[in-house]
Amino acid sequence: MSGWGAVDRGVLRLPSGRLVRGRGLRRPTPDGIVPEFGIYLLNKQPQPVSWEARWVRWPDFRLPTDRGDAQDALYEAWRRCIAVLDGVPAREAVAYVRKHYDPRAVETPSQRSYVARFPAS
Repeated sequence: MSGWGAVDRGVLRLPSGRLVRGRGLRRPTPDGIVPEFGIYLLNKQPQPVSWEARWVRWPDFRLPTDRGDAQDALYEAWRRCIAVLDGVPAREAVAYVRKHYDPRAVETPSQRSYVARFPAS
């Protein structure tokens, strides 16, 4: 199995050099190595996967229903990696992810505000 790198689709290189790969669940799992860990930000629980995963109830176009659980899940992912927690200033994080990952990432004003206020430590 081949690995994936910073130039592969869906991969974001964080300022520290860590790589994180994301995708919508409607898209097929990319070729290459399987994830070590996944966070699923969905309104309903996703189907089981063969890797370690965590579900955060997060309705589409809204904010997480339990912000403490979401923050805990994102910290867990950062230990493995995420932008604000990786050193990107919170107010710049949306622009950073849109530039380096997907121009449509972080879909609503309330989601952008949530990211801008996310505690870095």
